[in-house]
Amino acid sequence: MSKASTHLASVCPRMKALIRRVGPPRIETDDHSPYEALIRAIAHQQLNGTAARTITGRLVALYQDTGGFPTPHQLLATDDTTLRGCGFSGGKVAALRDIAAKTLDGVVPTRAAAKKLSDAALIERLTTIRGVGKWTVEMLLMHTLGRPDVWPVDDFGVREGYRILHEMDVQPKPKALADLGSLYGPYRSAAAWYCWRAVDAAKAAKSNG
Repeated sequence: MSKASTHLASVCPRMKALIRRVGPPRIETDDHSPYEALIRAIAHQQLNGTAARTITGRLVALYQDTGGFPTPHQLLATDDTTLRGCGFSGGKVAALRDIAAKTLDGVVPTRAAAKKLSDAALIERLTTIRGVGKWTVEMLLMHTLGRPDVWPVDDFGVREGYRILHEMDVQPKPKALADLGSLYGPYRSAAAWYCWRAVDAAKAAKSNG
């Protein structure tokens, strides 16, 4: 087993049983810059994956003659009507512009600079951006920067997975879940992944039953 799964299995018998069924954690990561990751996150807000990918594809297609994904300067130079034509709402267009502006201002760090900042520091900085909440930054930390100890207590799937795993009647509230998850450190990203897998397993069992 990986260090993460070995630790989680040692501190939580219920997690140990799940780990035996699904194996080591396989958290998908990308090589996007924080700027690009945030732009893509805005596209995904309140939409299913297929719709979000379609909108992002339209955005990238606007700049295919100049390299693909828009730079902050290119995005700021694009009019609202064109961005709305990709499928972004007015609120999301405003968020895209704020991400681009704050990237140029240095609030959104480069990938290299982000590596030198703590999870808490990145959350504090990036949540000052319009449309970017704590959960969005936590997903960036997990899936773009590969941080190992992120515990997204506001994530519905994590709360539901924890409930299923521990056979609770109701989901724990975020504050309570923060305390409950402390024993999973320093591998809480993997613990979150296993909570998502617990939800998947429950859905599969229900459909097969």
